[in-house]
Amino acid sequence: MEISIQGKCVTVFLEGEIDHHTAAPIRKQIDDAIDRVMPKLLVLDFRGVSFMDSSGVGLVMGRYRSVSAYGGKVEAVNLPPRCYQIMKLSGLERIAGLRMAGERQ
Repeated sequence: MEISIQGKCVTVFLEGEIDHHTAAPIRKQIDDAIDRVMPKLLVLDFRGVSFMDSSGVGLVMGRYRSVSAYGGKVEAVNLPPRCYQIMKLSGLERIAGLRMAGERQ
């Protein structure tokens, strides 16, 4: 995972698998960046994610709660088709911007 900070935008480039075992350390690093920057926009880039279960949904939802507390927004971008499907089925599009890999804004 890599985190890029530009002004009030935090972009997180996720890699590998997001499941029950890997989600906790990912959450911690993202939350540390959120606490430091208080971003207006948190972008979670899923381009490097090879597998995701419901822990990925929880990851987005929890970060949404954090940034929306002060008016920030969350976008999940470059979602592989399976991850996009999981997030759509969970209703995340109501609280976060969702974009599949290759999809334009």
